[in-house]
Amino acid sequence: MKKEQIVGTKLPETVVRDLEAIEQVEQADRSTMVRKLLSRAIGDSKLDHYSRLYGSGKLTLARAAREAGVSLWEMMDYVKTKKISAQYDLEDFRRDLKMIMDR
Repeated sequence: MKKEQIVGTKLPETVVRDLEAIEQVEQADRSTMVRKLLSRAIGDSKLDHYSRLYGSGKLTLARAAREAGVSLWEMMDYVKTKKISAQYDLEDFRRDLKMIMDR
């Protein structure tokens, strides 16, 4: 499997102008900026996707963080900003309390 692959796409003029402005500010070439911006967008998309899975009870917070490629603390902050309620009920609390008491 290739480690890198060339991907081409047509962009609206407004996006190209914005990209050029960012290139000047960052003093970087087009390829570098496109990779950086795309990587950031993919990271944001993963955070959103896995936080929604956590919010629907399909994943634990730790698993959502791992799948999104962020720390548990980052995921906790993210779900807080998105107002996703904690998926932690009385049964979870009792199980955690029992584990602490058994130590």
